[in-house]
Amino acid sequence: MTAFRDRTDAGRQLAALFAGRDDRDPVVLALPRGGVPVAFEIARALQAPLDLVMVRKLGVPWQPELAAGAVADGDDPEMVINETVAAMAGLDRADMEELAAVQLDEIARRRSLYLAGRTPVAVAGRTAILVDDGIATGATIRAALGATRRRNPARLVLAVPVAARDTLESLRPEVDEILCPLPVDALGAVGLHYGDFTQVSDQEVVRLLSAAAPPGGEPG
Repeated sequence: MTAFRDRTDAGRQLAALFAGRDDRDPVVLALPRGGVPVAFEIARALQAPLDLVMVRKLGVPWQPELAAGAVADGDDPEMVINETVAAMAGLDRADMEELAAVQLDEIARRRSLYLAGRTPVAVAGRTAILVDDGIATGATIRAALGATRRRNPARLVLAVPVAARDTLESLRPEVDEILCPLPVDALGAVGLHYGDFTQVSDQEVVRLLSAAAPPGGEPG
């Protein structure tokens, strides 16, 4: 039996963990695309704005699914390198920066598609809740956390339905709190814990962001 029917169910289960809390002026930040339906339910429950943290995996050129690192957008993009994988693949810092440049172009394209010029929601001084649909190795979420921390939130909360227990432990020093209803020792693929783990479309991301959009964004 799977833990979550789909990402909407996972989001509702996560949202229930925020009930009765007094989080200071929360803003919910999703990793697209899979994190958006999860984050939408949390933002709706908290009546908080929903925004994106755009992160791209830096795959080994001849094995793109193998992450040598990740990069998150921002005025000063946050790059995280998996030193073990990069060394094994013979990739130096210059190689990683070249890979990052390609992915930053893709991030810019997706941000334009998803947000259509909407100004980022302010994070400084607020409770930033970073959401994805699951965490395996943590490379992308670590880049997203670093990029979000640079925006000076009052508190940084990581909220994720399912994650590898050892990865969560490695991330604890980087956040103020972690909410995860299903930490597991042997994660396997994240999708194994969902009844329906169909890929989220660009159109669905745009629809949910529009449905959750605050009256106006603020720079932050």
